[in-house]
Amino acid sequence: MHQYWLFVTMCILLILLPGPDTAIATKNTLTLGKKGGLKTVLGTCCALLIHTFAAVVGLSAIITKSAFIFSIFKYAGGAYLVYLGVKSFISMRNQKIEDALLQEKERKSNDRPCFKQGFLTNLLNPKVAVFFLTFLPQFVDAHDSFLPFVWMGITYIALTAIWFVLYILLLNAIRSFMMKRRTQMAIEGVTGSVLVGFGIKLALERH
Repeated sequence: MHQYWLFVTMCILLILLPGPDTAIATKNTLTLGKKGGLKTVLGTCCALLIHTFAAVVGLSAIITKSAFIFSIFKYAGGAYLVYLGVKSFISMRNQKIEDALLQEKERKSNDRPCFKQGFLTNLLNPKVAVFFLTFLPQFVDAHDSFLPFVWMGITYIALTAIWFVLYILLLNAIRSFMMKRRTQMAIEGVTGSVLVGFGIKLALERH
């Protein structure tokens, strides 16, 4: 393995780019609080662990070389993002003014799907598998074993977790303003549009 710090720098730049993971983490943090955001990030990191393992054993190579398998992941991931986007639109339409304590109680009970949303959003994105397969080998020598892949995968997951935790804490700090009803409706609408857009883009992505 070589140029580790260059790898770390590239990872940071890539992680900072907004994508489906950022969109769903933002929505769940602003609508469900810090706990919802952290559960979402935990799901994302667990999915990244699977992608790392898949890259190590060669499953990612199979996915990227097989148009059929790639298409299954692509359409499943796109459909799930569109589903989450539509749910955001429905939530925006059905949002009502309620007592603050009742709202908080409901939010605590509604943060259960956050882990699953973060997990599936990342796991069903075939571009993540392609990323691991094409990006990691750039920093590994031909004679290296599988261990550098594991180390780089763990590094990427750790950097992802650190960034999202800091991001969620920042969002949670300004949440009092963001919890206003009109702001919430705007969040649901914008997030829904972003998720549907990412879903359609992912489904139309050429192999």
